[in-house]
Formats: sequence, structure tokens, C-alpha cells
Amino acid sequence: MLHTISILLVVAAFLGAGLFNAVGMAATQSGFVRWGYPRWWCHVTGGLEIAVAILVAVPITHEAGLVLGAIIIAAAALTVLRHRELFHLVPLALFAAVLALAGATSSMAGTFTAL
Repeated sequence: MLHTISILLVVAAFLGAGLFNAVGMAATQSGFVRWGYPRWWCHVTGGLEIAVAILVAVPITHEAGLVLGAIIIAAAALTVLRHRELFHLVPLALFAAVLALAGATSSMAGTFTAL
């Protein structure tokens, strides 16, 4: 049960963040530019986050999705630390915690049942 809930949380979190970034409102694009990325990079990030949601939701690609999600969160954390925008670390820590929970319960569950 905990495993299923953690997977649903990861899927929902990355899908929501992915859609937000993929839409790429002006403020989102400005944030990426401020961090030294091209204006269009928010669309790439959003696509990767949506890919994480899909990968995690599919049992056979579940672990690959968790790894990709962890890489994305680590890159985001390094970016905000480099630019000293520490208030962004709170949501990133929540993403990391949910990813860790999903990973831990995956190894305990042994196999993943489809959503």
C-alpha cells in the first residue's frame, strides 16, 4: 500500500511540475534565463519531468524513472545552490523525499504492481 501511494505521489509531482515547466510561462522562462539556461530550456525540463512520470507509472521502466527523477532533482538542487536561491530547496527536498520513499518501498516490495 505504501509503495503504491509513493508511486502515485512521484507520478503526480513530476507530471504537475512537468506540465508547469512545459507550458513555459514568461516567469518560468525568466527563471531559467536567470540561472544561465536558454529560454527554451524550461520546455526540455518539462518534457523530462513528464517522462519521469510516465516511466515511474509503467512497471517495467519504474526504476529507470526513479533514477532519471533523482538526476533531475540533483541538477535542480545544484542550480539553485549555485545561485543561492535557497527557498527553492524546500520543494526539491520534498521531491527527493518522495523519490527516496518510492525507491525504498520498491526494493521492499520486490515487484511493482501496475497502477
